[in-house]
Amino acid sequence: MLSFTVRMTFDPSDREEISEILRHLTAASRQEPGCVSYIPHFVEGEACNVLIYEQYADDAALEHHRGTSHFHQYAIGGLYQKMKERQVENLTAIC
Repeated sequence: MLSFTVRMTFDPSDREEISEILRHLTAASRQEPGCVSYIPHFVEGEACNVLIYEQYADDAALEHHRGTSHFHQYAIGGLYQKMKERQVENLTAIC
């Protein structure tokens, strides 16, 4: 199982557009066969920060996710174009 978070910073004026992009990306990502969990969050008290918690069954599932048309449309073509900063934190489950 692969688990990680993605933190992104956006201009506060883009909040509604980012929210809409994430609604589409989340709905499509959750339909992928190897996607275990895909949960985007706005960080409380930080209107321009997003945290996405993602889990995939294995490396192949993550690679499949990154190759989908919805990832290219909404992540690469949407979020990546708007974000000011991006940080990925890889996680190791305790049990």
